[in-house]
Amino acid sequence: MGSFPIETLSMEQQQQQKQIDLEEAGRTERAKWLINSPDPPSLCQEVVSAIKGSLFPRRRRQSSSSTRRTNGTVISILQAVFPILNWGRNYKASKFKDDLLAGLTLASLSIPQSIGYANIAKLDPQYGLYTSVVPPLIYAVMGSSRDLAIGPVAVVSMLLASTVPNMVDPVADPVAYRNQVFTVTFFAGTFQAIFGLFRLGFLVDFLSHAAIVGFMAGAAIVIGLQQLKGLFGMSHFTTKTDVVSVLESVFKSVHKEWYPLNFVLGCLFLIFLLVARFIGRRNKKLFWLPAIAPLLSVILATLIVFLTKADKHGVKIVKHIKGGLNPSSVHQLQFKGPHVAEAAKVGLISAIVALTEAIAVGRSFASIKGYHLDGNKEMVAMGCMNLAGSLTSCYVATGSFSRTAVNFSAGCQTVVSNIVMAITVVLALELFTRLLYYTPVAILASIILSALPGLIDINEAYHIWKVDKLDFLACVGAFLGVLFKSVEIGLLVAVAISFAKVLLNAIRPAIAQLGRLPRTDIFCEIDQYPMAIKTQGILTLRLNSGLLCFANANFLRERIMRCVTEEEDEAEETAKDGVQVLILDMSNVMNIDTSGIVALEELQSKLVSLGIKLAMVNLRRQVIHKLKLANFIEKIGAEWIFLSLAEAVDAFLAAKLESTNNC
Repeated sequence: MGSFPIETLSMEQQQQQKQIDLEEAGRTERAKWLINSPDPPSLCQEVVSAIKGSLFPRRRRQSSSSTRRTNGTVISILQAVFPILNWGRNYKASKFKDDLLAGLTLASLSIPQSIGYANIAKLDPQYGLYTSVVPPLIYAVMGSSRDLAIGPVAVVSMLLASTVPNMVDPVADPVAYRNQVFTVTFFAGTFQAIFGLFRLGFLVDFLSHAAIVGFMAGAAIVIGLQQLKGLFGMSHFTTKTDVVSVLESVFKSVHKEWYPLNFVLGCLFLIFLLVARFIGRRNKKLFWLPAIAPLLSVILATLIVFLTKADKHGVKIVKHIKGGLNPSSVHQLQFKGPHVAEAAKVGLISAIVALTEAIAVGRSFASIKGYHLDGNKEMVAMGCMNLAGSLTSCYVATGSFSRTAVNFSAGCQTVVSNIVMAITVVLALELFTRLLYYTPVAILASIILSALPGLIDINEAYHIWKVDKLDFLACVGAFLGVLFKSVEIGLLVAVAISFAKVLLNAIRPAIAQLGRLPRTDIFCEIDQYPMAIKTQGILTLRLNSGLLCFANANFLRERIMRCVTEEEDEAEETAKDGVQVLILDMSNVMNIDTSGIVALEELQSKLVSLGIKLAMVNLRRQVIHKLKLANFIEKIGAEWIFLSLAEAVDAFLAAKLESTNNC
């Protein structure tokens, strides 16, 4: 009887030992899965795969018949390039009624706006109308958005007005200036098409959302100040776009030449336009009021000037607008001479700005209606329409937020509304341009001024400030750069700040200390979850960086050693055992370079000198492959590589328990 409890205890110990051995065998086997995982593809294979994926995206398998497969492939390619072939088969008369109304409403807004935007771009009025004909027709065939309204926009017009005069003076040689604008448009279309064909849409993302908000606000203020020329009826005005130069020009000219009738007429109709805009926003059923208000203003103001002979009393008028269809501009493109490189640079900037605005607007309305907008297809469509536009006397066109909002509110169903708008503009060019002779310039200025508040989003800027201070810095940088220097400087400042933010996060990544949540095998950051428990003798750290490389390797090594030192000091103060094992959670580290490996080797050497073991958890494919090639796994021992933090901690506790029992 006396020996029975001893036998029972021995059996329990044996069962516990078997359980420990099984768990250890399982951990060892899982560690082998990680260590012996297949090697990642080589650099050459990755490059070839990326090119194939960009140029030859996978398509669904067709019929087994070669003829059907070929036909299906051709049809699918045509439908991909021309989405109208896909949705056009199901187009119904009921949709056309909605598109007809939306297109006519859109044209009533587009005609006066296009004339005004051409004025901003320092071009004759008809070129704004031309830009509302060919590009919308091309986009209607190739674009994937149902709501996007295509035409000239204020920001791109100002961009051209601030950059192209550096090559050719629009006053001294307006023909050469116009030809240079067409050349810039050709380059913009080329870059946009290339971005789409080679799936380089990430280039557009260099302009972050915060940068766009600041850029648009700064551009809106500069454009608004430039409209003071038309509002005051000035003839002499600066060609610069920064706010200091514009205000200085206003103050100098206002003493010499300004005509009160221009100002009164412009302000009266500006109030009318703003009131119509306010009513349209308050009552959605009256969406048509702010849409037709600009055209109504042009008609009424033109009649007033014609009947009262106000042009004889200082009111500036548009005068002759050349009518007729778009003339060819093929032979006007300038591919020789000293300004080709500059034109290409301006074309690239214009392409990115135009794409950014169009895709942002298109995706906003696509999300409301619940359909997908393909960014690469949009780039190809934008590129083709601007290439065609450059050959037909158009300048850079893109999607307009204000006109798209009107198009959406008018109930458009498809891009047929763009076709209706283009046809209406053609009719206006053919029949009504003579009637616009007495249109006052002040009315065009008031129409542009009434559209600018939509570009200034104070609430969004405040939201950016609350959420991310560095993003807000990019927003302010773009805003001040555009406002006090130029569009190019504003964009450059915004991109530089955004890049600095990315580099700062990459060079100085955070290191988080982890603890186990009570009654779980889940490890979380102790700073975020104060209830997480630290295991005595174990320091668990996670590297919050996607890349362990030359830029951050030394910084991370020093931070890790500082954490080890602080943990040792804390242990001495509380009379506890110091750090015996350092566990690095590498789950966030996607890749590593030779500098990162050297930093790990130096870290391991320092830890060995302190009597601390190094364990690593959840190594990614690229990382484990390179560490094996560098023989780092052999240095620390394959038994110190684990799939999860729980397994690493349990392995250490089991080893510690075993050593205690042996003692």
